[in-house]
Amino acid sequence: MVFQKIVGRRSSFKKYKYVLICSLFLFICSLLPGQTIHDTLPSEVTLSQCITYALANQSLIKQSLIDEDITKRNIRLSLSDWYPQLEFDANLRHYFKIPVATYPNLFDPSAPPVSFPAEPNYASSAIFSVNQTLYSSSLLFAAKTSGELRTQASENSRNSKINLYVDVTKAFFDILLTGEQLKVLDEDIIRLKRNYKDAYNLYQNGLTDNIDFQRASITLSNVEAQKKSAEEALKAKYSVLKQVMGVAPEKQLTVSYDSSQYENEILIDTAKILDYNNRVEYRLMQSALNFQNSQISYYRFSYIPTLSAFYNYIPQFGSSQLSNLYDLNNPSSLLGIKLTFPLFKGMNRMENLSKAKLQYSRLQFGMDYLKSQIYSEYTLALSGYISNLNELRVAKKNIAIAKNIFNTVKLQYDRGIKAYLEVLVSESDLRTAELNYLQILFQVLTSKIDLEKALGIIQNI
Repeated sequence: MVFQKIVGRRSSFKKYKYVLICSLFLFICSLLPGQTIHDTLPSEVTLSQCITYALANQSLIKQSLIDEDITKRNIRLSLSDWYPQLEFDANLRHYFKIPVATYPNLFDPSAPPVSFPAEPNYASSAIFSVNQTLYSSSLLFAAKTSGELRTQASENSRNSKINLYVDVTKAFFDILLTGEQLKVLDEDIIRLKRNYKDAYNLYQNGLTDNIDFQRASITLSNVEAQKKSAEEALKAKYSVLKQVMGVAPEKQLTVSYDSSQYENEILIDTAKILDYNNRVEYRLMQSALNFQNSQISYYRFSYIPTLSAFYNYIPQFGSSQLSNLYDLNNPSSLLGIKLTFPLFKGMNRMENLSKAKLQYSRLQFGMDYLKSQIYSEYTLALSGYISNLNELRVAKKNIAIAKNIFNTVKLQYDRGIKAYLEVLVSESDLRTAELNYLQILFQVLTSKIDLEKALGIIQNI
């Protein structure tokens, strides 16, 4: 019975020991720093994935966000003087030649003055001071302009993100264009190989001369060379996409896009009215004007004195021996108010005021030019989009016509009605129509992006 109790206690202790070890292990693991989770990107990416990754990893975006944080720190630094400023200063002095204080002889005014040591051999003093600014033009200017500076930093970051969005989208669509062109060329190569085989068989059977299949061979070689050039261009375009996204060059990427959505993505409301306030550049210029106006007010009222309060506590120690220097303290303390009035600074205030007014006028001219530039950009983007959209409709009709012509000519050639040269011409027309349609389609997509940027629609990124 006793043995069973001992065995039971030992098994319970083992259970407690196991629980204790597990709890200790979990506690230690919780104290260890976690591993950094890196942004992952699949090998096959969509446009939204590319944009999301670029916004999180592109170096220029990171720099703009750091610049925004730096601006916030600078604002806090400029406003920090509103808080009490505490200082402590201490010193230890040993006089090789003690300074002397001379006093008149009160007992005998006609006698020479009496001299006494002004300081002991060893002296030490300290000062603990507290300064609190009550009013300062520079601090009021910093407080008044802090909002404009934050706005400028935020808008600069937003502008970088918008430009990145446009660059990534255009690079993405450029790759898609080349990929679709390769598909067209692959289909054309299949047709040309079949035509070449048919023409060669007719030549072998003595029905035609060797001109037809040799022409087919030349055309096939040209299209294969065109395909090779497109494949090499595709590699370069992937490098451009990786660069704007901030992806390592060795990372393998393949873009993914539903080709059936192409034409659904090309429409935009062309009746939308241009609003300058939607443009980041306009808001930045407006913020700069507000900041400059505040600076004019600052220089205009910079003659107002600065008012501050202070408190000083000054412990003083002295002795003829270093060993007992700090045995006796003779402290003093004071509380006061300080008024600093700038009487004359060599016309500094007036010159700064004139300079600030000139800078404000310059910014106003810059605002007028910016509005003209934005409007010009909008009209160019709108006209480019409308003209490309119209060309796209025509190109789509041309594909249907070119296919019909090719099928008819090929059928007539098979029946011996048409010459093989007309087959090659119709096939070339079909290939040109298909490639032209793709080119215009992606021109419409990119011009739509330009129009969205011009209208300021690209905002919430």
